[in-house]
Amino acid sequence: MISVVLATHNEEKNLARALDSIKQFANEIVIVDGNSTDNTVKIAQSYQAVVLQTTNKPIFHINKQLAIDQAKNNLILQLDADEAVDQELAKFIIDLDRNLMAKPSAVIDSAWWIRRKNNFLGHWLKKGGQYPDPVIRLFIKNKAFLPQKSVHEQMTVKGSIGWATGHLCHYSNPTLADYWRKLQAYTALEADKFSQTKLTVPLALYYLFIKPIITFLTLFFRHKGFIDGIYGFLFAFLSALHFPIIIYKVIKQKFS
Repeated sequence: MISVVLATHNEEKNLARALDSIKQFANEIVIVDGNSTDNTVKIAQSYQAVVLQTTNKPIFHINKQLAIDQAKNNLILQLDADEAVDQELAKFIIDLDRNLMAKPSAVIDSAWWIRRKNNFLGHWLKKGGQYPDPVIRLFIKNKAFLPQKSVHEQMTVKGSIGWATGHLCHYSNPTLADYWRKLQAYTALEADKFSQTKLTVPLALYYLFIKPIITFLTLFFRHKGFIDGIYGFLFAFLSALHFPIIIYKVIKQKFS
């Protein structure tokens, strides 16, 4: 039996696509919603999801772990609302569930890496460190959990980790406006963490100039982002922009 768990906040544009992709195998859908003000909850309920409402926390993994804790079945898929399961991955999950029910001792892994395809401004990124972008999202109940300390953390797993076939299709940044909104949220969190560190002139200069240049060159040249053309260039440039924005927010906090 399979539980699919999500944490949501104002995801009416994405949620139906995510839930359509898992309805062929999900025996239970658990959604922890962080005070959505749009139709997210109504959409979730139309798919017979169990919906728990709470606050929208800055570290979104707190709500993801709440959803994981509510899952009743032995096999759990943690899905983001802006993701979708492709057919190859769906088949892997269905076959894995059958194996777990038929002969649990034959399944030696506790969790599985899933390759992820990232859609940036309508383009599937092939390079720039954005493929295969593996994430741990499929696991046996009580064998994996989220540390809940960072927005980009991976799951901690008790036991061995295998590889799933297929992909998660990640529609993370369909427009520049979406990218900018997420950038503002991520940099605000990083600035809060950074503000506890003593800000020196060399450190500020490093984040304002050196680290952005290194980031851009790494993504665009070392990880061959140039293969994605203008999309690869924009992704590398905007990724590099995170660091001066973080420093700007730290300085604003300290001197405002």
